[in-house]
Amino acid sequence: MRPFAEILQIAADRHGGAEALMAAMPAIKTAAALAATPDDRWLAQMAKVIFQAGISWKVVDAKWPGIEEAFHGFHPGRVAMIEGDALDALIGDARVIRSGAKIVAIRDNAVFVQRVAAEHGSFGARIGDWPDSDFAGLLTWLAKEGSRLGGTSGAYMLRAMGRDGFMLSGDVTARLVAEGVIDGPATSAKAMARVQAAFSQWQAESGLSLTAISRILARSIDA
Repeated sequence: MRPFAEILQIAADRHGGAEALMAAMPAIKTAAALAATPDDRWLAQMAKVIFQAGISWKVVDAKWPGIEEAFHGFHPGRVAMIEGDALDALIGDARVIRSGAKIVAIRDNAVFVQRVAAEHGSFGARIGDWPDSDFAGLLTWLAKEGSRLGGTSGAYMLRAMGRDGFMLSGDVTARLVAEGVIDGPATSAKAMARVQAAFSQWQAESGLSLTAISRILARSIDA
């Protein structure tokens, strides 16, 4: 595994220099800001990544105002109660993307958000308190405890909400393979532990956020 400075230089050479590369980094929120983010916004972003899976994101964006309305602004208490006739009506609602499995997953995630908020004060408080040194564990927790938040969905949700972390996209995975960290997609606990160790080492070397390191790894691969 080469020093991170060398990977940064590869990415900078491909994308107009280090200054331009760093200027394009996503915003990162503090733990306090994450904790203060209302629970309905966490549920809404979960719903968005669930709806986006497998279809055009532009379609989801175009329908989003109607989706927000149909799901009562994603108030977790209201969404958690969607069942029976109300569930059938929502599945048939032209305002939403009419996938019964995805709608049920969003309802189940409302229950998840409520439970976590009851235990930690807010869903965002739990996310913000999770240590960077175990970001892989946070992704595993979302996949296990949430519904349809495995794969890259949980990571996309966290990135959109401003939580610092890495994204195991195809390009990031390609760089990790090139560096000998893993030999393919990180689908096992052992592979995820190696990914976490690599990110932690590069973070210690560079002082950069996990998000910045992740983006730089991706930019070191793509043209």
